[in-house]
Formats: sequence, C-alpha cells, structure tokens
Amino acid sequence: MPDIVIASGKGGTGKTTVSTNLAALLAERDPVVLVDLDVEEPNSGLFIKGAAETAKVVRNKMIPEWKPDACTLCGICQKVCNFHAIIKLGKEIMVFPELCHACFACSELCPVDALPMKPVRMGETTSSELGSLTFIESRLDIGQEQAVPLIAQTKADVARDHGDTRYRIYDAPPGTSCPVIEATKDADVVILVTEPTPFGLNDLILAVETMRELGKPMAVVINRSGIGNDEVEDHCRAEGIHVLAKLPNDRRAAELYSRGERIYTELPAFKAELEKIAAFVQSVPEGNPERSPEGKPEGKPEGKPA
Repeated sequence: MPDIVIASGKGGTGKTTVSTNLAALLAERDPVVLVDLDVEEPNSGLFIKGAAETAKVVRNKMIPEWKPDACTLCGICQKVCNFHAIIKLGKEIMVFPELCHACFACSELCPVDALPMKPVRMGETTSSELGSLTFIESRLDIGQEQAVPLIAQTKADVARDHGDTRYRIYDAPPGTSCPVIEATKDADVVILVTEPTPFGLNDLILAVETMRELGKPMAVVINRSGIGNDEVEDHCRAEGIHVLAKLPNDRRAAELYSRGERIYTELPAFKAELEKIAAFVQSVPEGNPERSPEGKPEGKPEGKPA
C-alpha cells in the first residue's frame, strides 16, 4: 500500500489542511492511516475530533553514559564522534546528549566498554481511532533537540502495524531540513503544497530540488489560489511537474480551519479540487515508480503511473 507524504517548502501553506481533509475524505471509502510527523509542533489532531485514544507509547533514544571507573581516557570516543557529542576534557569524558545522534560509534569502539548506551526519553506517540481513520501523532518533549529519531521510530511502527492499510498519509514537517528528509525518504509519492506568492515559489523551488535529490515522484497542490500570480504554475509547467489541484482562496475556509472543522464538507468548490488529489492518490502504486523528472510532457504528473 502506498505511502503518501504531504510536504511543503515552508510553513503556513496549508499542508495540514490538505492532509487532514484528504485523509477524512478517503476514509469515507477505505481504511486510512494519517500520521503527523511534524513532531516539534504537531497539529493535525486539532482537526480529528471524536477519535478515541487507543495507545500511548513513550519514545526513547539511546545516549552513551560514561563509566569513569572503567575508562582509560584513551580518547577514541572523541575521535570517532562526528557530531562532537563527546569531549575528553582533562581526566573526564563529557557527553552532550543534545548533540548525540545515537550512532553507537563511541560505545561500540570503546576498548573497555566505558560508554554503554542507555535509553533517554525524547517524546511520545499516541494512536486514535475514528471509524476507518486511524490517527497517529508523535510529539517531542519540551527541550529535546532532534526530531529525526522520533520520526524514524514513528514510521517504523506504522510500517509494522499498518502495512496493509489502504492509504497511509503522512503530514511532514515544513521546510527542507533533516526532519523533512527523514519523513519523505521512503515515500511512494510526495505532494508539495504551496501558495501562489513569491515566498511560496521560492520555497517550492527548494522543496522540488530536495525531492529530486531523493529521487521522489512528486506533484503540487496550490492552496489559496487567486491571491497572487501565475509564477508557481509557470514554474511547474516549465519543470514538468503536475499541478494536481488549486484550492480556492475563500474566507469561509479560513473560518472553518480556525474552528478545527473540515473544509470539504462545507465548501463544494474545495471538495471538487480535493477529489482531484484523492484520484491521484488512488492511482499511486506501492514502491517508487521509475521516472525521469526532466522533459516530461506538459501536464503529465511527475511520478504518476502511465
């Protein structure tokens, strides 16, 4: 079953709007898993009302713990750490958990086993059920620096527990940094949500470049269509990237969003465009289709099966 990631080059474009409304629409017909991977500030749950919580899992990451009685101060741990999370300072080894990427190099290469790895809490994951919609949300604890380990653990659980679900939709973090890479690297297709403004175009270009580096099939959704200009559409046409839908700029949509309500049930124009996204999602096979992003005929979705 395909993994559909909804992403964006910047925050505030409507990524969560598309994710939650699309998941709810598809769940009217088939089982759907909606996963909020924006673990630093998850908000998809604001729009999934009435879901009964079924599970809560504490998430840990592995951090080295220095054992001074065993340590010979050889300094190997400092040399092998690419993230400067361990420093030899005089007769002490200082560990900086915020910098540690849990690569296990220091622990595995320590000749006297003076740096055993220990679990340290970093956040939690909750699961909820609402009819045929399963909603999963992970949230970093306050003060935690790294989102990637929590995103990776969440994705692994979804693959293990919901591998047979008809649709798996992931609401990714915004931007093009490491959390986005982790959220999208296993996607069957990435839907990039943008807005028709200079800021939207600039960040869409960055997001497209990132997805191409990862070899991800992609398509674009333009939210708040009509507020800016045609530069986003012109860019997508020039790059051979299909624009799936243009969600209308409607004050009522903002009002519904502010109340945490679904937009497609109230605005027929919005639902008509959302149905186009749903039709595209229904055509996506599991596994990344072979593609050549450059030189596709105009109007053919990048990554859409022929």
